[in-house]
Amino acid sequence: MYDYIIVGGGSAGSVLAGRLTQDPTVRVALLEAGPADKSVLIHCPAGLAVMAKFELNGWGYNTVPQPGLNGRRGYQPRGKVLGGSSSINAMVYARGHATDYDAWAARGNPGWSYADVLPYFKRAEHNERGADALHGQGGPLNVMDLRSPNPFLFAFIQAGKQAGYRHNPDFNGPDQEGIGAYQVTHKNGERWSAAKGYLTPHLGRSNLTVITHALTTRVMVDTHNGQRQAKGVEYRAEGGRGALQALQLKPGGEVVLSAGAFGSPQLLMLSGIGPAEHLRSHGISVVHELPGVGDNLHDHPDVVIVVNAPKVSDLFGISATGTLKLLRGIFEWRRARRGMLTTNFAEGGGFIKSAPDEAIPDLQWHFVVGKLVDHGRKTVLGHGYSCHVCLLRPKSRGTVRLVSADPQVAPLIDPAFLKDPEDMARMVRGFKLTRQMLHQDGLTRHGGTESKASASAQSDAQIEQFIRNHADTIYHPVGTCRMGHDDGAVVDARLRVHGVTGLRVVDASVMPQVVGGNTNAPVIMMAEKAVDMMQEDRAAAAAATAAPTTPQPMETIA
Repeated sequence: MYDYIIVGGGSAGSVLAGRLTQDPTVRVALLEAGPADKSVLIHCPAGLAVMAKFELNGWGYNTVPQPGLNGRRGYQPRGKVLGGSSSINAMVYARGHATDYDAWAARGNPGWSYADVLPYFKRAEHNERGADALHGQGGPLNVMDLRSPNPFLFAFIQAGKQAGYRHNPDFNGPDQEGIGAYQVTHKNGERWSAAKGYLTPHLGRSNLTVITHALTTRVMVDTHNGQRQAKGVEYRAEGGRGALQALQLKPGGEVVLSAGAFGSPQLLMLSGIGPAEHLRSHGISVVHELPGVGDNLHDHPDVVIVVNAPKVSDLFGISATGTLKLLRGIFEWRRARRGMLTTNFAEGGGFIKSAPDEAIPDLQWHFVVGKLVDHGRKTVLGHGYSCHVCLLRPKSRGTVRLVSADPQVAPLIDPAFLKDPEDMARMVRGFKLTRQMLHQDGLTRHGGTESKASASAQSDAQIEQFIRNHADTIYHPVGTCRMGHDDGAVVDARLRVHGVTGLRVVDASVMPQVVGGNTNAPVIMMAEKAVDMMQEDRAAAAAATAAPTTPQPMETIA
C-alpha cells in the first residue's frame, strides 16, 4: 500500500515522485505506460529528429478530421517513456508571460498568480547563467545556453533586428518581447529531461517504486454515504498485455493523475468520472458526474515557412556534404558532447505582436536550422531552414472523448483548430510578419528561396488556404481537466478533483488557459507547487487526526 500512486512518469510525474520521496516515511508508486529512458536518441539532443521521423518513444496520437484544417487529421505526439514529452521535445526553456498566471488567479484560482508561481520556477531551475531575481540555481532542472550553436542562428537574429525587433537575451526575464536564442534544458551537451533531473538520481530509494510498461486502466473509487474516495488504481503490465493488477492506497493516501492533456481526462472517464451521458453511451457506470472532464482542449496552432538554402552547408540537410558533417558530428558528440548534435534544432525564436496595439506578444517564432516538413516525418533533400509561427492564446476550444471503454484504444482528440475566426486572422498576420522577417538581408544574402508551397500564397485568401492546408500543433495541448470552481471545472486550485477525495490531477490538463510560450517548464513548475500543496494537506490531515478531543461535560440529572 502506498501514500501516493502517481499515474504517468512524464514531466509532472517525475517531479512529484522525486520530491515526495525526499521524505523517507512517504511511500510512492509511479506507473509509466512506456519504457525507461535509456535510448541514446533521448540523451543526444539531435536524436529528437530521428524520434520524430519514426514516431519513437511517443503515443503518436492523431486528431479527428479538423474542419479548420480543410479536413486534415492533425498529429499529436506525446511522450510514452520516463520523462514523458520532456524526453522527446525540442528542449526549449520558456515560461510564458507573467500575465498568463495572473489571469489564472483572476479566474478564481488563488495561489496561481505570477508572484505566487515564480518561486517554484526558481526552485526547479539550475540556470548556468547564474541566479538573480527571476532565475534560480541549485534546482534539478538544468537550463543553459546552447553549447555549440549553429552559425546560422546569428543570421536569424540579424534578420529579426533588421525587421525591427529588438534582441532579447532572456525570454524569461523582465520582458518577453523580442527575438534571440532560446535557452535549453541541456546539461553537458545532453538532453536534461524531467526524468534525468528529478527521477533517475533517486531510483534507488527504498520508498520509491517505479513500474514501466504499465498501462493504468482505471482509478478505483469507493462510494459510501454519498462520499467518494479514491482507493487505488488498476493497471496492466507489459504495455497492456499482461494480467490486470492493482495498487492500493494507505488511508489518507492519494492517486495523482499526471498522464497529460489526453491521458488524464481519458483515465477519469474510464473510471466513471466525467460527462454522464457520454460515459453511459460506452457502458461505463457513472461514479461521479463531472461534465467538464475532456472539455476546454486547446493548443497552439502553428504553421511553418520553409526556405531552401542549398549553399549553406552549416544547416542540417541530406546531401553528401551534410552526411560527412553528420559523421563528424557523431564522433564529436561521442568524444566531447559538443558539436552539431547538441542542437535542439529550434535554436532561436521570438515573441512578437501580430499588431502594434497588442498589449503583449500574441505570436511565437521557432527558427529551425533545417527544413522541417510534416513534423520531420517527411524526408526532404538538400539544406535549408524553417520558421514556425504559432498563435499563443487561441480562442478555439475542443474536446477529448472516449472511443470505447477499452483503455488501450486512443481517445478522440478534437482541438478544433482555427474554429474561431479571430484565430485565423491572427495567424494570417503572423504568416506575413514571418515572411517579412525571412526576407531581410541577414538571411537572403545566403541565397535562400522560399519553398513553392508557401511562396505561391500572396493574398490574404491564399495565405489562409496555405495555413489550412499546412498548419498543425506545436505540441502544447492543455486544459482538459481545468482548475476552477464553476460547473465546468474539474479540479480546484489545489488540483484536487471536485467530488472525489484522494484524487488529484497534476499536468498540463489543469491549465485554465494555455500560457504564452512552451509548456514544459510551466508543467514542471506546477508539479513543484503541487508537492507543497500535497505535503501541506497531508500535514493538516495528520494534525486533525492527532488533535485531542475536548471532553464534554456530563448532563446534570435532575
